[in-house]
Amino acid sequence: MARTQAVDYEERREAIVEKAADLFAARGFLGASVSDIAKACNTSKSLLYHYYPSKEDVLYAVMSSHIDRLVEDVETAHQAGDDARSRLRHVLRLFMQDYVGAAARQKVLLNDLENLPEDRRVGIVAKQRRIVDAIQAMLVEITPALAANKAEARARTMLLFGMINWTGNWYDASGPIKPDAIADMALDMVAR
Repeated sequence: MARTQAVDYEERREAIVEKAADLFAARGFLGASVSDIAKACNTSKSLLYHYYPSKEDVLYAVMSSHIDRLVEDVETAHQAGDDARSRLRHVLRLFMQDYVGAAARQKVLLNDLENLPEDRRVGIVAKQRRIVDAIQAMLVEITPALAANKAEARARTMLLFGMINWTGNWYDASGPIKPDAIADMALDMVAR
C-alpha cells in the first residue's frame, strides 16, 4: 500500500530544504551527509527519503527554489514598465533582499553547482543565463554604446553580479547600510 501524503507535506519539504541549505552552505554538499540533514531536521533518514529520494534531489531543491525566485524578480522588474535604470534598480534591490533572506541558498548556488547531476545542472545554468542576459539587456538600454561593444557589456554585467552575488560573504544585514543601498551602489558603479 502506498504511503499517504501528510497534510503538511510541502511545509516539511521546505523545512528540509532550509536545513539542508544551511548545512550545505556551512560544510559544502560533499561535507554534509543525509544523516546530517536528517539530524538537523529531527527526523530519520527513511522519512527524509520519503520527501526526497536522494541527497542530489535535496541539493536541486535548494538551488531551484532560489534560482526560480531570482527569475521571478527579473520578471517582476520587467512588468514594472519603468525606464531601464529604474527596472534594473528594482531587480537589484529584489536580488539583495533575496540574498539577505536566503544567504545559505545563494552560497550553495554559487559553490555546489558541479555536484548536481548534469541534466539538472543544465536547467539551473539555463536559468542563470536568462537572468544574466536580462540584466545585460537593461545595462545596454541604459548605456546604448554598449550595444556596439558586447564584450564590455558582458564584462559590466558580470562585474555587477560579482559585486552583489558575494555580499553574503561580508554583508551584515543588521549593520547601518541596508540591502537597497548596496544594490544602488552596485548599479551606480556599472551604469553611468
